[in-house]
Amino acid sequence: MTTQLPAPSFADPASAQRLERAATALTAHGFTVEILDGAAAARARVGELIPPGTSVFTGSSETLRRSGIEEDINASGRYEAIRPRVLAMDRATRMDEIRRLLAGPDVVVGSVAACTETGCLVAASGSGSQLPSYAGGAARAIWVVGAQKVVPDLSTALRRVEEHCLPLESARTQAAHGWPSAVNRLLILNAEPYPGRGTVLLLREAIGF
Repeated sequence: MTTQLPAPSFADPASAQRLERAATALTAHGFTVEILDGAAAARARVGELIPPGTSVFTGSSETLRRSGIEEDINASGRYEAIRPRVLAMDRATRMDEIRRLLAGPDVVVGSVAACTETGCLVAASGSGSQLPSYAGGAARAIWVVGAQKVVPDLSTALRRVEEHCLPLESARTQAAHGWPSAVNRLLILNAEPYPGRGTVLLLREAIGF
């Protein structure tokens, strides 16, 4: 009789070997990859990667919020921060301008729902506001990825989105806004065709959803 092993928890950090496999595969697919110890190192590195005065859009991300990266970008005055600017704009009369600002910043900084050991990134979104810049609208993209987001393959990544990320994000949006979230948009980044555009900061610790 074969004993079925329990499925790994989507909240558990990946081992050093799995992080290295993911980094190697991502690099082969055109991404620039750095493996860092944790959120503090990522916060410092993001500050080094983005010159002052750059227009930066931060995708909605618990990773960015908990690490302090979101505050560094949107509240420090060091950058031309897109998110606070668009939040202050009237959506009824300036939606076209908002859409263009979100789609084409100099730099987009965010995270993803999963990163596979085969070298792809999976981003899920309720509104889709960050996905155009992720996909190619931004001149540069930086993704900060906690170790628990590394999964073996794409099918496991999609399971992680539905079974792990969505319930947590729904609880957050319900508390913050009064409605649940949904996976209305899904972006799979299989490769980065423009050398130097996409940087993945893989962390050895778990952070975010």
